[in-house]
Amino acid sequence: MTSMAWGFHIPAVVARFLPSTVGVRSWYSTQIKLWNFYPQNSIPTNKLGRRIFLSRYTNSQMGRDNIKLMDTKTRANFRLCNVAGYKTDLLEIHAQNPAFHALFIPGNPGVVSFYTDFLESLYELLGGGASVTAIAHVSHTEKNWEHGRLFSLQEQIEHKLNFVEQELQGVEVPIVLVGHSIGAYISMEMFKRSPDKVRYCVFLYPFLAVNTKSSTQSLIRKISASPLICAVLSSIAGMVPIWTSKFLVTKTLGKPWSSSAVDALCTHVLQYHSMRNVLFMAMTEFKELSETPDWDFIREKRGQIAFLFGIDDHWGPLHLFEEISKQVPDAVLAVERQGHSHTFSCTEAGSLWVAQHVASLIKNHMLKSRPDLTSTGARMLDGRGYQTID
Repeated sequence: MTSMAWGFHIPAVVARFLPSTVGVRSWYSTQIKLWNFYPQNSIPTNKLGRRIFLSRYTNSQMGRDNIKLMDTKTRANFRLCNVAGYKTDLLEIHAQNPAFHALFIPGNPGVVSFYTDFLESLYELLGGGASVTAIAHVSHTEKNWEHGRLFSLQEQIEHKLNFVEQELQGVEVPIVLVGHSIGAYISMEMFKRSPDKVRYCVFLYPFLAVNTKSSTQSLIRKISASPLICAVLSSIAGMVPIWTSKFLVTKTLGKPWSSSAVDALCTHVLQYHSMRNVLFMAMTEFKELSETPDWDFIREKRGQIAFLFGIDDHWGPLHLFEEISKQVPDAVLAVERQGHSHTFSCTEAGSLWVAQHVASLIKNHMLKSRPDLTSTGARMLDGRGYQTID
């Protein structure tokens, strides 16, 4: 599965969503301090001179020195969209005059409400100068719209491409893809097929290759390969009343999890049809992903791709981080060391931290690829009372 799914990638839905060790921080009511996340001349390098972001800022530093969001955030709107005949959940915030469109691809389970706090934070951090959309996976939904049909990884990729063709083809601004876990792999496949439309990709805790060293992946692979076990687990998940599951999840996970994450788990994932799709998609992921990423493509597009890894994440292990640094010398790589890791979107603190990191990457890339933005005060950042760069 993908990593968001339980950890977000867990076909064993329970596996990934391990509670984060980091508590939820409150929002601060002051202006956003943009562009201070990575000081201009403080990007460290490794022994080979490769650019690597060592993300070790503490929560207090993040709030005090880097980003302070206003009390009132623009809320994401939910929309049920028909994509190629399939009912699809969307979360979106439309900017009035966007410089680009950020399209977020979730992990597995692919429930967009897991990412509500992240999307709203990202929109604010980009100064309201970019439209932001998150698209769910087909049948990872509260209602059984597709009447029990199961969708593979390739079908989910085609679904996302159909969405771009249907909803974003007429959009004149470039697309920035942000993918989490298996969503990173899906984003890469979309980039391959739409190179002219996609400007930039950010891969968060990416699941790009099967990790043969992971006992957890080995277990999930065996579970997802058994139709009988999948049916039993899905039946159990679907039998529990929502109010009961919410009570149990809240008591088990405690305060770190946001209310939107708890609701997403209990109302969308713990449904028979959703669990069957989560596990079926996971099975096809293990079949289709090899042990080696597409190095040729990553090298070719290294200037348009950035990676964020976490500590102790078997879906995006650090040995993959090291391999990318060897195979692609100039790759933009980062390691998050705050403990948010794969389940970052389940807490407000993790959502804010990762949103800040993604916004910094996007703004730096856009200003490098579009010098004209600097002369206009960075169009993507102005217009909302925040600091702009001239």
